[in-house]
Amino acid sequence: MNNSPIPTSIEYHQKSKVLALSFDDGKSFNLTAEYLRVYSPSAEVRGHSEDTAVLQVGKADVNITHIEPVGNYAVVFRFDDGHDSGIYSWDWLYKLGDQHNTLWAQYLEDLQKAGGKRAPDSM
Repeated sequence: MNNSPIPTSIEYHQKSKVLALSFDDGKSFNLTAEYLRVYSPSAEVRGHSEDTAVLQVGKADVNITHIEPVGNYAVVFRFDDGHDSGIYSWDWLYKLGDQHNTLWAQYLEDLQKAGGKRAPDSM
């Protein structure tokens, strides 16, 4: 039997680009579209190992255009940059919320080391 927390509420705020999640263990998280995009569980982003992960740059302005349920265990987000291949399981969303500060700091450090920017390139 799986004892992983299950979301009791998933609400996306288009204007602020924040996904508000509440879980049945009482924890709640607010995750930005940018954070969800750079930590997409897709092979396109995560790679097939840590060595093949692709650092996501220029995603500060990304927005979620659609949220689609996947059975009773996950959702798929469609982002306005065309990305829609990651399946965000409840476990993955919970991990992203629970470890937000550590993961975000790691992303910013990786971005700085690579000389990348959060802001998209201007045309």
